[in-house]
Amino acid sequence: MSRTRRTRRTFTALTAAALLTAAAACGSDSDSGSSGSRSPTNAAGETTVKLGVIPILDVAPVYLGQKKGFYKKHKLRLALSTAQGGAAIVPAVVSGQTQFGFSNVMSLMIAQSNGVPVEGVVNGVNSTGEPGADFGAVVVKKGSPLKTAKDLEGKTVAVNTLKNINDTTVRESVRKAGGDPSKVEFVEMAFDQMPAALTGDQVDAAQVVEPALATVKAEGGRVIASNFTDTAPDLTVAMYFTSTTYAKNHADIVERFTAATKESLAYADKHPDEIRDILTTYTKIPASLRSELILPRWPGTANRASIEKLAELGEQDGQFRTAPDLNALLP
Repeated sequence: MSRTRRTRRTFTALTAAALLTAAAACGSDSDSGSSGSRSPTNAAGETTVKLGVIPILDVAPVYLGQKKGFYKKHKLRLALSTAQGGAAIVPAVVSGQTQFGFSNVMSLMIAQSNGVPVEGVVNGVNSTGEPGADFGAVVVKKGSPLKTAKDLEGKTVAVNTLKNINDTTVRESVRKAGGDPSKVEFVEMAFDQMPAALTGDQVDAAQVVEPALATVKAEGGRVIASNFTDTAPDLTVAMYFTSTTYAKNHADIVERFTAATKESLAYADKHPDEIRDILTTYTKIPASLRSELILPRWPGTANRASIEKLAELGEQDGQFRTAPDLNALLP
């Protein structure tokens, strides 16, 4: 068995164990509003909630919304923590370490299919729907012989976490290009490590999102596939979510978080320059590359049709233990 396959199998086992452990914790009394799920309120009536995010462009609206006072307006204070991907954020939310999280929708569907009680509360981020001009793409380094997604057969592709929306949509790009996705090897790597991994020949290609995409292009790298747009027009890539127990026991806080986040998303869509500025406060993107960033779309409502397409791909690729219940999962 190759090192890559061992890595993938080990990670899958660990992730499944973590999710099931989190599910058990969620079913305990500690998630009923005490212990890790408690949301303290200060003298001004502001409730502090913990939100798990990934340090990428996708979540810029919450950073900007916090700066503009949208969460304060709804009597909330955000305590932000970062993780490598949604698959790592899910157990933290369900176990009560954080009250809300940001995750790609595939990881949420996989969690739900494994019996982990999660539910979306508000949309997160959508594709631009423009091939070659999206905020996420499959890239290769300068001088790479790879030209299309079909060329990924037998190659190593970096994704931020395994069994998530990125490897799922890359497989769809390979299929559409006439290739066999089962011949692609995926390895896990943080987005900000991918540019160096490409130039150092640690991987043949990488599925990156902004700001890593801008960094790769600045180093002469090329886009060979727009995996999000290859999968569905106007693809809903990620959502903000909570545990079903927290949603039940703290409906008012969830309602306020949803309202504040929707305001933040709407503001982000109309103020691209402020989004580019706020990004430099929590990522490693050089200020010189801000103008090169391709911004996603931040609608307040998820595109259900695109999520149904992802569910079909998840079924096809054997990602689910049982079919996900989109009516229960989607906001």
